Amino acid sequence: MNGPVDAGLQAERTALAWRRTCLALLAGSLVATRILPEFFGAWSALLGVTGAVCAGLLLVAIQRRYRSHHSSLQGDGDREPLAAGGLIGALALFAVSAGVISIAAVAVVIFSRDIR
Repeated sequence: MNGPVDAGLQAERTALAWRRTCLALLAGSLVATRILPEFFGAWSALLGVTGAVCAGLLLVAIQRRYRSHHSSLQGDGDREPLAAGGLIGALALFAVSAGVISIAAVAVVIFSRDIR
């Protein structure tokens, strides 16, 4: 029996960290779907729905990446190259976009109130 190459289970810990990140993104998106329409109208719920869809897609991509890495580490013979950083780049781009939109939303709410 071929034992695990990665005795420290780094691939499993990395997959769990990615899942936690995506679940946090999903939770934030659902909260945004609930809160944003109060300030910006019904169309703004689309931002939260988009975040939830992105979180779901990332969860699927993470599972595929984990399976690929796990089979590559456990397999006999030639190892295929592991995936590049496209997943990390996609998540970073989404996080930066969500941050910019959030800052703009807070600024609109703050500056639209009557200051007395």
